Amino acid sequence: MVHGYKGVKFQNWARTYGCYPEMYYQPTSVEEIREVLALARQQNKRVKVVGGGHSPSDIACTDGFMIHMGKMNRVLKVDTEKKQVTVEAGILLADLHPQLDKHGLALSNLGAVSDVTAAGVIGSGTHNTGIKHGILATQVVALTLLTADGTILLCSESSNAEVFQAARVHLGSLGVVLTITLQCVPQFYLQETSFPSTLTEVLDNLDSHLKKSEYFRFLWFPHSENVSVIYQDHTNKPPSSSANWFWDYAVGFYLLEFLLWISTFLPGLVGWINRFFFWLLFNGKKENCNRSHKIFTYECRFKQHVQDWAIPREKTKEALLELKAMLEAHPKVVAHYPVEVRFTRGDDILLSPCFQRDSCYMNIIMYRPYGKDVPRLDYWLAYETIMKKVGGRPHWAKAHNCTRKDFEKMYPAFPKFCAIREKLDPSGMFLNVYLEKVFY
Repeated sequence: MVHGYKGVKFQNWARTYGCYPEMYYQPTSVEEIREVLALARQQNKRVKVVGGGHSPSDIACTDGFMIHMGKMNRVLKVDTEKKQVTVEAGILLADLHPQLDKHGLALSNLGAVSDVTAAGVIGSGTHNTGIKHGILATQVVALTLLTADGTILLCSESSNAEVFQAARVHLGSLGVVLTITLQCVPQFYLQETSFPSTLTEVLDNLDSHLKKSEYFRFLWFPHSENVSVIYQDHTNKPPSSSANWFWDYAVGFYLLEFLLWISTFLPGLVGWINRFFFWLLFNGKKENCNRSHKIFTYECRFKQHVQDWAIPREKTKEALLELKAMLEAHPKVVAHYPVEVRFTRGDDILLSPCFQRDSCYMNIIMYRPYGKDVPRLDYWLAYETIMKKVGGRPHWAKAHNCTRKDFEKMYPAFPKFCAIREKLDPSGMFLNVYLEKVFY
């Protein structure tokens, strides 16, 4: 018999959202999950499955039953011949990396954070950068799904193919993902090289940057022309690092947080802070070499509000220049650094923000120094307006104001996903407030 807990508070990593589920479960087996679903059907309760709780939106919140998958976190099978690994849905990527290292394998691409579960990463459409690489869900070759009525579906290109096309970016709305099989590559090392540039140079030579580096991205410092270009590429060089506690922490973390806190009283300082930190930390060339997963992942500093939309790749220049012009025209609207710009290959996953098009992701951020909320709504609204104008689609895990009407315009396959969801979950067991805005 699975044991549930009352009075547990769930909070996401950024502490921007929290909720009190009626019952909180940490199952250790499929049978225990089935019990929770049977109880939910009987009592007409909703169910929300959570992983690492990293999503900076309320996508994981519920006042019904919450299933935390943290105890279902084993590696089930490693097929070294096919270079594939099958894992339980609740495994954290941070725990998977050392297991893959042992077998000389790696994932070809990763997001910035590894304290996230395999099922959560794919379900929210998590991505990194690299125009030859898709979002992380494109590395999934099979998965098993437990539906609302207790049926287990094995999904892949050859089995339940339509559900597979939907379930790789599932939003937690189709059922409970139990296991995932990921396509790996042989273990590899990356060299990361970062160097200063200007917005004009990068936007005018975007195609050549994309050709030059396998995992190219850049950081733009709002209220300036400053850009830090970051190349990450395969290397045979031994691990080396230009990281430095004083600059990375004392200055890049503690001093930054303090200055941003002061800027909440004197907003005019933000432009100066952005330019000062560029000069201090990003004005020279830096190189790091390490195992791929150590280069892909980095610290997100401190609590923050973020928005991250995918736009057609060819709209990159137009959208960034418009964002810059908006900030110049409205000196009272302030924007923290960086605006992180990444690139991703198109795919055929129904609710992937990169569905049928190569995309540019434009991630904007407003830090919350010492947890203090900063005025951001003018910036947010202006950004969303530009993103919608150029045909953008929001990152599912991050805050956005879109509703079903918007998604019907954005996603050609939206009706197809809805039909699959309604078939698998006719009573809406896996819905919550966030998902109601998406589907109703």
